[in-house]
Amino acid sequence: MDYLYPELEICKTEIHFRCTPEPDAFNPCEDILGYDFLRILIWIINVFAIVGNFAVLLVLLTSRYKLTVPRFLMCNLAFADFCMGVYLLLIASIDSRSKGQYYNHAIEWQAGAGCGAAGFLTVFASELSVYTLTMITLERWYTITYAMQLDRKLRFRHAAIIMIGGWLFSLVMAFMPIWGVSSYKKVSMCLPMDIENAPAQGFVIFILMLNVIAFIIICTCYIKIYLTVRNPEFAAKNSDTKIAKRMAVLIFTDFLCMAPITFFAISAAFKVPLITVTNSKILLVLFYPINSCSNPFLYAIFTKAFRRDFFVLMSRFGWCKAQADFYRMHSFSTQKSNIRNTCSLSSANRTSQAMLNLTTFKCQCPTGKGKEEPCYRRP
Repeated sequence: MDYLYPELEICKTEIHFRCTPEPDAFNPCEDILGYDFLRILIWIINVFAIVGNFAVLLVLLTSRYKLTVPRFLMCNLAFADFCMGVYLLLIASIDSRSKGQYYNHAIEWQAGAGCGAAGFLTVFASELSVYTLTMITLERWYTITYAMQLDRKLRFRHAAIIMIGGWLFSLVMAFMPIWGVSSYKKVSMCLPMDIENAPAQGFVIFILMLNVIAFIIICTCYIKIYLTVRNPEFAAKNSDTKIAKRMAVLIFTDFLCMAPITFFAISAAFKVPLITVTNSKILLVLFYPINSCSNPFLYAIFTKAFRRDFFVLMSRFGWCKAQADFYRMHSFSTQKSNIRNTCSLSSANRTSQAMLNLTTFKCQCPTGKGKEEPCYRRP
């Protein structure tokens, strides 16, 4: 059969298209998140992470009460979790913009500055968060262990120096893929999963093993804290015990959520992947960032101290004055009780010191009978 329009003969020819780069294990032909329920969850998590941690930073930094070492460490942890929230916001935004056609945006996104910024934020946030959690645990252990020795109390300047080291370490780790060690361009989630050469593989394994070591340190410290508090001869302040219990919930929640991520990441780093990239996105959304939105509630928003600071802050704008006055009175009563306890403790210490001095000057006095008997001399 002859066509009236010969130029349409081309329609009878099958044309085969070849797209590059071809899909592989790290870049399957799918959207960034892949599942609709993950799209819903990531928006919920990043909103809670950003709003919750911003509220913690705002209340703690504007509080009229002294910025103590635990509060200072909590501010650092809140900032790290806030950065994680911003990372999730970037991922959720690009996924919404490229839904159903990510293959048209893959190169532009993964090779662009946006993916590099997102990867930098997530590595910096995760490392600073792990470092700060470790320091919080060590600070609690040190404070409770040496509760009776005020001269060995951790000072604010010591905590500041320690956290400066943590910031420098986290920044260096986040810059390493930008400097050419591993890469943020390997996967659509912008994580440093490039392990093609020895330095890149070593870098990823180093980060993962540091997280394992941090978990061991935290577990060891909390076991020691538990044994110390359970000791009937131990006279720790009630506030120290409450803070330790609250921090234990926080720390173990964090690392229980990180455990599956670390396990599968270590296996992948040794080039023995136990899970596909598609399924790993479920872990990355459900476990990896979930603590960034739960942390501010676990260690700050659910505490009386935070509620006091929050209502006092609101009272400056004419809101919640009754609640602010209530917490001010409660705080004043608590301070008076602490002062009385401190005075009682100081009196007991002075009595013990007097007995010690009396025992120190015990000596052997000659009796003239060839024997010596114990006697006491005045100093």
